[in-house]
Amino acid sequence: MIRFKTPRLLLLLGLIASADSFAANLCIATAGGFGTGGTTFIAPSFSVPAEGNCVPWSGFTKTASTVILITNGTGCLSTNGKKLTVSVSSADPDYLGAGNLGSDFIELTRSGTTGSFTSGTDQGEFGGSAAPVTCTTSLLDLKETHD
Repeated sequence: MIRFKTPRLLLLLGLIASADSFAANLCIATAGGFGTGGTTFIAPSFSVPAEGNCVPWSGFTKTASTVILITNGTGCLSTNGKKLTVSVSSADPDYLGAGNLGSDFIELTRSGTTGSFTSGTDQGEFGGSAAPVTCTTSLLDLKETHD
């Protein structure tokens, strides 16, 4: 019978797990991003999926000067690992109207199968150019009240 001590087992599991499997914040700015006339999509604890797979996107979107919309959808990584596609719907009855959703289809690219995503586009409610941005403390701040 093989016996593992807990610290060694945890180290072994950590070495086996892919770096992409760990959740991190992902923020995507469109049309310049929140605070500069655009919009930023924020997904706390988003994990980029493995090639050819999709994972849920759950978070919020900041736009205008004080508007925060609740945003959900799906993020998919292409089979070659070079394109991340995020398809989301956002709701805020005060901003979009009761029962209305804003839909966005964001595509980000990178030159290789690993590394950071660079530029892209958003075809949707908050469309324009798209790029990942650093999730600052102010972007991650989800106010109790919002428009």
